[in-house]
Amino acid sequence: MENIYDMHLEKTEANYEPLSPLSFIKRTAMVYPDRPSVIHGDKTYTWKETYERSVRLASALHKMGIKKGDTVAVMGNNTPETYEAHFGVPMCGAVLNTLNIRLDAEAIAFILQHGEAKVLFTDREFSDVTKAAVARLERKPIVIDIDDALAEGGELIGQEDYEHFISKGDLEYDWSGPADEWEAISLNYTSGTTGNPKGVVYHHRGAYLNAIGNALDWNMQQHPVYLWTLPMFHCNGWCFAWTLAAKAGTNICLRKVNAKNIYEAIEEHKVTNFCGAPIVLSFVINATEEEKKPFEHKCSIMTAAAPPPASVLKAIQDEGFDVTHAYGLTETYGPAVFCAWKEEWNELPIERQAYQKSRQGVRYTLEEGLMIADSETTIEKPWDGESMGEVCFRGNIVMKGYLKNPTATDESFKDGWFHSGDLGVKHPDGYIQLKDRSKDIIISGGENISSIEVEDTLYRHPDVAAAAVVAKPDVKWGETPAAFIELKPSAGSVTEEDIIKHCRDNLAHFKCPRTVIFQELPKTSTGKIQKFILRDGLRKEAGEL
Repeated sequence: MENIYDMHLEKTEANYEPLSPLSFIKRTAMVYPDRPSVIHGDKTYTWKETYERSVRLASALHKMGIKKGDTVAVMGNNTPETYEAHFGVPMCGAVLNTLNIRLDAEAIAFILQHGEAKVLFTDREFSDVTKAAVARLERKPIVIDIDDALAEGGELIGQEDYEHFISKGDLEYDWSGPADEWEAISLNYTSGTTGNPKGVVYHHRGAYLNAIGNALDWNMQQHPVYLWTLPMFHCNGWCFAWTLAAKAGTNICLRKVNAKNIYEAIEEHKVTNFCGAPIVLSFVINATEEEKKPFEHKCSIMTAAAPPPASVLKAIQDEGFDVTHAYGLTETYGPAVFCAWKEEWNELPIERQAYQKSRQGVRYTLEEGLMIADSETTIEKPWDGESMGEVCFRGNIVMKGYLKNPTATDESFKDGWFHSGDLGVKHPDGYIQLKDRSKDIIISGGENISSIEVEDTLYRHPDVAAAAVVAKPDVKWGETPAAFIELKPSAGSVTEEDIIKHCRDNLAHFKCPRTVIFQELPKTSTGKIQKFILRDGLRKEAGEL
């Protein structure tokens, strides 16, 4: 039955607009046209210029026939071109697919084919991998080069370069946001836990809300100076590409992430924020005295993946940085959980502070649900810090689903919750803490590595009888793959170096084991390898158990 609040109170153009992060850059270009938006080497763009370049990109894509729902891929580094693509591609209705530049040609080819990319922008430095990937495709995208002056090596392989391409765009192009905020804005691929990676589809509403959530829950100041130590290709830079436009901040691009470049950027640009995996913390801590630069302003770091150990946390704080630990997945637009800090915890000993920060925490303000549940029944587990279950999410910053994969989508959305596959507990104060990862995913340097994929490669070695790959704690990378190998009786003299070389010949290098141990593998009575025994042994060696 209609009530008084439904009578002539319809949604109209005057009172409803679909949410989209594209609105952020339009507003900021109007309000702060002359503020610096992107700095890359000796180039500095203003927000007016970045907006205009994004519009030209959208127009140029439109002129070449790119339409709503088409996929535009970018094999790009942290450069102005990759940043502009986060606005210019969806401005013409297309869907942005940023590619993991660390993948091999076979994986890139699969993604381009599965995502049906019509156009591919590629950084000159990655031309070898890109050329090999495109050569594998029956339906080839139009290739356009990003000819960055700071790129090392490579060649131009496209039909034209980016600057020439956007110069053909019309500055007066009448772009518009999505007609429905549920429309896709980007496509991001997981690292693939059991075979090929899955295409995670983001919508405009989720991108808008998580961009705001980043600023809100991290207490980012207006006009932050953000250093791109996190790859822009990873979950669209955890949605910070759009956050910076909302906050009218300055993007400091960084092609090479190392201690020297981080400290120089902090000193030169007065960086206020940067993100990254534990390896970024390692760079900062292990910087030489020559690399370190003094700074007096507050600089905040958001780190994800493996929680920082007490020694790392103390070392980071001693250097003048403030660390926030976060957690999320590609399927949740990047970080959707963070360790909301409480002032009274500042009085705790550093070891206790480290424990508090090691807990993944509570849901983002703009996420609606987070619980630890029984994987089968989706019934919530007690808040006792001991009852282990699956981490489940619900809300507007959960993906639309997996591209062309209805079975996986339906399975992940079982009982009205997104099932992450990660296992954890919830403490009495409502903070969750991860305890294990299903499917034995290894997170190294912020990148997911499938143990199954590595094991499949190991089994292709002629002398390997059995193999198990598990995560080994690592101060620099958070985790690295460790391979436990049983050799065939007929095997000759096989060394650790032989196994690692075999993997490097067949896998992207970041996925390869850094440690190889030859031993009999622990098995159940049915012959299943007991990985937890191997993993726990490595954790004991590292002092984590």
